[in-house]
Amino acid sequence: MSAPQPEPLTCLELETPGEVTAAVIWMHGLGADGNDFVPIVPDLGISPDRGVRFIFPNAPHRPVTINNGFVMPAWYDIYGMEPDSPQDEEGVQISSAQVAMLIEEQVQLGIPAERIVLAGFSQGGVIALHLGLRYPERLAGIVGLSTYLMRAGTLAAEASEANREVPILQAHGTFDPMVIYPRGTATREALEAHGYQVEWHDYPMQHQVCMEEIHAVGAFLNRVLPA
Repeated sequence: MSAPQPEPLTCLELETPGEVTAAVIWMHGLGADGNDFVPIVPDLGISPDRGVRFIFPNAPHRPVTINNGFVMPAWYDIYGMEPDSPQDEEGVQISSAQVAMLIEEQVQLGIPAERIVLAGFSQGGVIALHLGLRYPERLAGIVGLSTYLMRAGTLAAEASEANREVPILQAHGTFDPMVIYPRGTATREALEAHGYQVEWHDYPMQHQVCMEEIHAVGAFLNRVLPA
């Protein structure tokens, strides 16, 4: 008997002017929703000839252990913030499958996977990295902001050959008290140890984004999604 299909995610969408030829699927962080990064789109400086559709999915609501079991938007449960804390691998797998459905939906609409970028902040970045590195078709790029790598021990066996050379942008705040800076650098080092090329940026900030970082993401998107 086959496993049940994951529930589809609800999303917000925003398109740059012109014919749509590319997509960016951008996952928010813990407790936020798809509205969180909509306001930054104009500041990315995406060239109109890129024809980008931005898709901002809403994470499912679930109890989060580290927040006393309160139900909130979350891509997976968090049991602790230490690198050796138990990980909600099932939650990561389910959310990754739901985001994969969004990729496949865009492909059905005529946008090839190689014109699709996965991006995410914090928890959303975990999903972007987890799925993007394992997705069977070549993607345009992966953006991970203030995030970390989950299930790193399975990456060697599960990594997609199609995405061995996928462009990756990673950025982190040096004063981040939630996903601490060493966890971000450890993620970069783990990716590089697996042969991935990572464009790295850090900024003197906490668990947030800044305008300089937004501009770096925009430059990355303009590069990996050529006209």
